[in-house]
Amino acid sequence: MTYTVTAKRWDHGWELHIENVGVTQARSLSSAESMAREYISLALDLDDETSFDIDIVPQLDAALTQRVRTARDEVRAAAQKQREAAAKQREAAEELRDTGLTGREIAVVLDISPQRVSQLLEGSTTEPSAATGG
Repeated sequence: MTYTVTAKRWDHGWELHIENVGVTQARSLSSAESMAREYISLALDLDDETSFDIDIVPQLDAALTQRVRTARDEVRAAAQKQREAAAKQREAAEELRDTGLTGREIAVVLDISPQRVSQLLEGSTTEPSAATGG
């Protein structure tokens, strides 16, 4: 479950409007998440403040809000692409190892360091060969 918290600036800090839960306050935007978590846990009688996600959305003018959203979305998309690329790299490293290449040879083929090859193959389900050292 993710709770959206709209943070509105005021003289004494930030009002935190928690969608479908209520409103609380924080002195700084950096403390908004912990304040929102505490408020949600108390309001909904939850035992674990880490059992849900928080999305803090500072209220800004419309154009700036859109730019911030776009930037955040692009960073999330890039992180997802990076996870997908790492998974493909891991699969390729495993396949290369299965053909008999050493860790150093795999590093050359994938244009990565031997240490990165070791990391990729560390959690592999296929039994590692003695040749993957790096």
